[in-house]
Amino acid sequence: MNALEMSGAGKRYKGFALENVNLVLPEGCILGLIGENGAGKTTLIKLLLGMAQGEGEIRVLGRDIRREGAAIRQETGVVLDEACFPEGLDALQVNRVLRDTYTHWREDEFFRLLKRLSLPERKPFKEFSRGMKMKLAIAAALSHEAKLLILDEPTGGLDPIVRDEILDLFYDFTRDAGHSILISSHIVTDLEKLCDYVAFLHQGKLLFLEEKDALLERYGVVRCSKAECAAFAPGTVRGMREGAYGVEALCERALLPRGVACTRPSVEDVIVLTAKEEIK
Repeated sequence: MNALEMSGAGKRYKGFALENVNLVLPEGCILGLIGENGAGKTTLIKLLLGMAQGEGEIRVLGRDIRREGAAIRQETGVVLDEACFPEGLDALQVNRVLRDTYTHWREDEFFRLLKRLSLPERKPFKEFSRGMKMKLAIAAALSHEAKLLILDEPTGGLDPIVRDEILDLFYDFTRDAGHSILISSHIVTDLEKLCDYVAFLHQGKLLFLEEKDALLERYGVVRCSKAECAAFAPGTVRGMREGAYGVEALCERALLPRGVACTRPSVEDVIVLTAKEEIK
């Protein structure tokens, strides 16, 4: 079973459209969703959560989000970019509210995570820093036996040490073969550490969704002159940027002339150079 399936999905607003998104997240895997501000990441996540109505077919954990949203939400842990609990509640009160919300709420796990993440039990939510708010939302998302996590910028506002700890929690979550994660983040290095698949959303269009290691094997970064780059066979260069001493080009390894040296790209290289080509 796939944890997520989107077929021809989209949503139109005045001045912006998320168009014809076809996306699959296999069960047991982690998919990183990357895109600049305004690319449509939050709109896509709202469609997956049933928070917005749009075009196409969307299935979450094998169910239609439009018809079975309530059942899906019981099995989905969610962290949105702006973590939000009532401002007057503390963590003890949040526990009581969520205990009555989720059928499989695990109070012991929630308090274990509060301790691990150094969160106070009696401090009101309104006095939390952004990082503390995100940690509380993550603790809640991991405490009701969810099969799927949908995470929108969950490591935003966290220092590098805490970010690594959070990434470890997500990695541990997917040790269970039935658990899956969709995670959106501006911190591409986090996604490169964590994810099995990478999707790049640009100006409302999904430019690619590929298995991460295959993506990085497929491309190489070539540093050469602009004239040398122009001499490559059509389709070789996916994108490039110019510098003081030549160009840096993202190339299809299989199409490069024999003897041309290239280095393995990072996910950030692939994203940045692909985006530069799309902007032209």
